[in-house]
Amino acid sequence: MPAPLRAILTEAEEQTLSELRIADCVPYRVRDRAHIVLLNARGWNAPALADIFNCHEHTVRSTIKRWKTDGLGGLWEAEGRGRKPTWQPEDLAYLEHCLENDERTYNSVQLVAKLDQERNVKLGPAQVRRLLKKRTLAGSEPVKVI
Repeated sequence: MPAPLRAILTEAEEQTLSELRIADCVPYRVRDRAHIVLLNARGWNAPALADIFNCHEHTVRSTIKRWKTDGLGGLWEAEGRGRKPTWQPEDLAYLEHCLENDERTYNSVQLVAKLDQERNVKLGPAQVRRLLKKRTLAGSEPVKVI
């Protein structure tokens, strides 16, 4: 049987984790992980912590291992998977500037061509329409119903 997994904390680390555990500005998962590490350092084992936090023992063990290898940064989520955006907010601001200040009107296909030629950003017409629509709705005033 392997030795139990135990985190050893300094006073400064214990103080930081205690503050992090009650902070409202961090995600609840990070607060839970900080609490797991604190309780483990105080003598709680992985199966008991898994029962308390209603998770699997593997989750508790991986949290403690991430604390040992990565320190405080190991409590936060890693960057997500999936495709990253190919456009920047500046590209959208450029399109809005063109729509407001140019003398001509554009359709979405023409906006896609303009983005591709001038900023080397490749988007589809439907995506440009969706992004511009979302951007205009975010700052518009609510409609008054009479």
